[in-house]
Amino acid sequence: MYQYKSSILTFSILLTAATSLTSFEASALPSFTRQTGAACSQCHTQSFGPNLTPFGRDFKLGGYTMSNGKDSKIPAVSALVSGSFTNTNKDQDPANIPAGYNKNNNFTFDSVDAFYAGKIYGKVGAFAQVNYDGVSKAVTMDNTDIRFADNMDIMDTPITYGISLNNNPTVQDLWNTTAWGFPYNGSALQPGAGTSALIDGGLGAQVGGATAYTMIDNLLYLEAGGYTSLSNGIQKGIGIPTGDRLEIDGAAPYWRMALQKDWKGHFLAVGHYGMMANVFPSRDKSMGASDRYTDIAFDATYQYMANPKHIFEVKTTYIYEDQKLSYSHLTNELNPNAKSYLNTFKFNTSYTFDQTYGVTFGYNNVKGSNVSTLNTADDGTTFYDIGKPNSDYYTAELVYIPFGKSGSYLAPWLNLRTSLQYIGFAKVNGSTQKTSDNNTFMLNGMLAF
Repeated sequence: MYQYKSSILTFSILLTAATSLTSFEASALPSFTRQTGAACSQCHTQSFGPNLTPFGRDFKLGGYTMSNGKDSKIPAVSALVSGSFTNTNKDQDPANIPAGYNKNNNFTFDSVDAFYAGKIYGKVGAFAQVNYDGVSKAVTMDNTDIRFADNMDIMDTPITYGISLNNNPTVQDLWNTTAWGFPYNGSALQPGAGTSALIDGGLGAQVGGATAYTMIDNLLYLEAGGYTSLSNGIQKGIGIPTGDRLEIDGAAPYWRMALQKDWKGHFLAVGHYGMMANVFPSRDKSMGASDRYTDIAFDATYQYMANPKHIFEVKTTYIYEDQKLSYSHLTNELNPNAKSYLNTFKFNTSYTFDQTYGVTFGYNNVKGSNVSTLNTADDGTTFYDIGKPNSDYYTAELVYIPFGKSGSYLAPWLNLRTSLQYIGFAKVNGSTQKTSDNNTFMLNGMLAF
């Protein structure tokens, strides 16, 4: 166990060093286009955004190193700027609104992202992201995936194999059903459900990990590895707020397997992934106990790609999280041996015309055990708030992406994604009362160059 933890820690240190070196050169998707000579629409179903085509998944699988054989004197760097207008059905509680913003109808400069995206050297490539949050005014070392990949044949069977060093479980995934999942953009001023599984973004940018993977005959995908927490000093240095910092006790194993097949433009993938982690919230070990999470997930993806004028997609994900929250229960004077659970179900389907106009509908359902929290009243007495994390909501989105195809204006230097998004809530954190007050309309624009 000690050797395993030491190996993961070594990979984490290498990951941190590599991201520190690459973050100054920042990059994004236009750099991939310059490297490969392929239009953005060849990798992305909507020309711009995380959703990948089979070609895009192969590019990621191969370590971001595929090229057109021409050396570019321009470094693999790009940037992305995002802004939005957000309106909710009713004014929001001022306590939940960041300083300087209205209770409703806000224009926000959401973020600036810098990327290093492409080949580093030989068979090593990277996707490294630095984010400036325009609402919180904070800089964070965001999603990063550094890869070595190679190919070989065994008895005429093609095999791709590699290693990923990354800082967010599932960010390295080829099918983008968890990290990089729909909706692909949002605003810090949007109300939302407050509970999600640990593997569903709970460790993003706070950990370093290494996974080894292989794709056999473009059919069977296998991956295994583990994660451990970056040190408190590193987390502070890359912009993780104090209250959000977690510490994994030892190492957290991660695994992934999937089957995929492409039948003349009909692409189908089904898979399973999971993770186990013992976590100290706020890096606090004073209770002598941690919170244990075991996440078991299943997902599926279908894409109709036979006619690029008309692309249909369906994605679904189910995550079961078994919880033994000893630390949290001790903090709230509850039984530390009590078990709880969280179920997460996600579904989205989309249609894209000419990789320019798109409509997507997504549905999310979260259901779990009762949550008890010890609170203190104004008179000093203590009481328990008992509720459930259950939430039920849908997201509808219209998008227009004018650039990103061969012959587009200023290709590959200019990529624009505009969207209209509406979120409707049926249940929020166990309550159905006045949930429609949180219904949200958002207008968003994202520009990459």
